[in-house]
Amino acid sequence: MSVRLSLECAAARAVGRLSRAAGKGGGTTLPGKLLWKLDPGAIDALAARLPLGSALVSATNGKTTTTAMAASILRSRHRLAWNSSGANLTSGVASTLLAAPDAELALLEVDEAALPEILRRTKTGVVSLGNLFRDQLDRYGELEIVAERWRAAIAALSPTTTLVVNADDPVVAELASDRNRVVRFGIDDPAHARVSLQHAADSKYCVRCGQPYVYDAAYVGHLGAYRCEACGHCRPPLDVAARRIELDGLAGSSFDLATPSGTARVQLALPGLYNVYNALAAAALAYALAIPLDDIVSGLEGFTAAFGRFERIEADDREVVMLLIKNPAGANEVVRTLVDAETPAVVVVALNDAVADGRDVSWIWDVDFEPLLERVERVVVTGERAAELGLRFVYGGLAESALDVVEPLGEALTRGLELVPAGGRLVVLPTYTAMLALRAIATERGLVRPYWERA
Repeated sequence: MSVRLSLECAAARAVGRLSRAAGKGGGTTLPGKLLWKLDPGAIDALAARLPLGSALVSATNGKTTTTAMAASILRSRHRLAWNSSGANLTSGVASTLLAAPDAELALLEVDEAALPEILRRTKTGVVSLGNLFRDQLDRYGELEIVAERWRAAIAALSPTTTLVVNADDPVVAELASDRNRVVRFGIDDPAHARVSLQHAADSKYCVRCGQPYVYDAAYVGHLGAYRCEACGHCRPPLDVAARRIELDGLAGSSFDLATPSGTARVQLALPGLYNVYNALAAAALAYALAIPLDDIVSGLEGFTAAFGRFERIEADDREVVMLLIKNPAGANEVVRTLVDAETPAVVVVALNDAVADGRDVSWIWDVDFEPLLERVERVVVTGERAAELGLRFVYGGLAESALDVVEPLGEALTRGLELVPAGGRLVVLPTYTAMLALRAIATERGLVRPYWERA
């Protein structure tokens, strides 16, 4: 390391220590922001020092959980530089590399828009691409725009880089069509397929000829077994697959993990088909890094949850279960999981419109909340856009007498807990910044540790 880079890193680490001492989030992004300002090429230099290079994970939904699952698998074999706090922009990546000078491998969750930049600046051995859904239209635009940026970035990759793709997503699978080093994953269990696509599903049309796809199985949103009757384009064969899936409400799930190395049963502590996809993505990434099947299974079974994503929090004699919602596809799967399980009596739903959430909250009208609203006894809506959320629920059939509008997040959490009897469970469904704020409130109340201490 050059003298200049050593000095820059020392200054940035000092800022991180001061930030942690001040309780400002553990310095998850500030050191990287400073380093980026001082020397944009520092990320390249830090990444180049890693003996095993970098493994990147990106997706619209599930990238934090997928990366955390991959860390659970890989950390027994490699010293990792892992952005466990979810700081997935360039500044967060820089902070992560700064904080782990002895790492062998960088395991990096990367924001969809930041992926091309991070790919250019890291020595990437494996790239995992999980899915593309409509999300934060005011920031990303339509998903085709993100796909085109990904396509250009992938075309510039070294032929030695392995691409791990969700073959059940037509747009993502097509990104790997011209590459030799590819691992394709997906679900192969028609027993858990929907009879048709949801009305808000994305990627309904063939990526090659533009005609509508026919789905033999639709699992999550537009993810599934698709084929085009006009040109013959279809889901490619799966290298890593989930079969014989069993969903056990909020208690978890299990499935047969089929890989070229063999098949093994996985008991997952997370619910829902969307978490089976996350587990498959992590398993496929680990397989691409030559991790044995037994280690993959052990890592998945030892995993609990990434913060805010099906996180269980003890609140005196009650349990709070927090499940992040941030776009129609993800929210629909959370609703589906809750309805298929024992529907909670009380739900707190928090909607913010900060930049990290997306300013445009019209997506709440594309979420199929109705099956949940038909069964729940009481709903507390909160956050910066609580009024719009309450209106959405009333239009969805919820009686006004069953609705509490409590805009301050802390007061809404308190109200929700008051409505739940001792020994009961409160389900909280927040958008991203609302989740961070609610966790901060829970931290202040002594219910959880700060998220940057959870790695």
